[in-house]
Amino acid sequence: MTKPGSASTETRPIYLEIDRLSKKFGGFVALNEVSLDVYEGEFVCFLGPSGCGKTTFLRAIAGLDIQTSGSVRQGGKDISALPPAERDFGIVFQSYALFPNLTAEKNVAFGLENQKLARSAIAARVSKLLDLVGLPEQGPKYPAQLSGGQQQRIALARALATSPGLLLLDEPLSALDAKVRARLRREMKALQRRLGVTTIMVTHDQEEALTMADRIVVMNQGVIEQVGTPTEIYREPDTLFVADFIGAMNQVPARSSGDSGIVIGSLELDSRRHGFGADRELVAAIRPEDIIPHEAEDAAAAAGAGCNRLEAEVEDMEFLGSFWRVTLKNSELGDSTLIADLSINALRRTALEVGSVISVELPADRLWVFPPDASL
Repeated sequence: MTKPGSASTETRPIYLEIDRLSKKFGGFVALNEVSLDVYEGEFVCFLGPSGCGKTTFLRAIAGLDIQTSGSVRQGGKDISALPPAERDFGIVFQSYALFPNLTAEKNVAFGLENQKLARSAIAARVSKLLDLVGLPEQGPKYPAQLSGGQQQRIALARALATSPGLLLLDEPLSALDAKVRARLRREMKALQRRLGVTTIMVTHDQEEALTMADRIVVMNQGVIEQVGTPTEIYREPDTLFVADFIGAMNQVPARSSGDSGIVIGSLELDSRRHGFGADRELVAAIRPEDIIPHEAEDAAAAAGAGCNRLEAEVEDMEFLGSFWRVTLKNSELGDSTLIADLSINALRRTALEVGSVISVELPADRLWVFPPDASL
């Protein structure tokens, strides 16, 4: 069986091999035979809703929750039965987990002191790490004297102090406010690239995953739904769950019409090839930004422009800064409405307001078709 992430185009060596990992808590299956390869120097994000198994997955890799079955190999070595202290990783938690009675520099030095290194070597390493995370002057301060962002940088420096082969990040930015979080994720990604340390981060924040990860592992109910680059996950979702969880997505009940067509209400549309045959209950999905507005025109001209062109009335408009989110309705769509994200320029060009009628196109190559997902 080919593992998710074992891409034939990847030339880097595999650093972490996870094979059919399962974890049960009594009768509850938190992980169900999960397999994944992580490449050397790669930044991988485990992404999914609360309770999907992503944190359990991370903790099993760290040895904090020993798996019920399956194996973990790191750098070619089977570490499945090793306690956390004998595994080669550094970890950063959501809550920072700094020692409140130790200064920032003592927190960073903690792991080094356990290795019985010389004081001069420890001092040099701590100084280098504080410089690396941009806090060279904060060493003498205690955690309570630092901001949340500074504490998380100290936690990161402490995790990197022993030069681990694997860096594990458990929702490291979720306790920070939005601006600090955005700045720190850029800094963490730049630092990871500079050091080349293999990194796994758990997050429920899709924006974090899309901006930081080389690859994203989307999880749901203890299994992996899809593994891919941020672009692949966003533009080429394998399942309705992935399409729904990553970004905004219109979802409309539909029936299949051949292998590359659908019917929504009384409207027949071309879609991506789906292979479901005829007359099957499905869900049609299209991202709001993929709906293309056209200049106002009458219904006959719109119908003549292609079967994926329709006229729709603007039911609602929401200003979101760089774009407008517009709710569209059309009697041919039945009870369904569509959300379209239109740029400021597109809105000026079409002079839209609530009650206006606009011609829109649903490009066939951006119109996805999925079986209904009972978990949504």
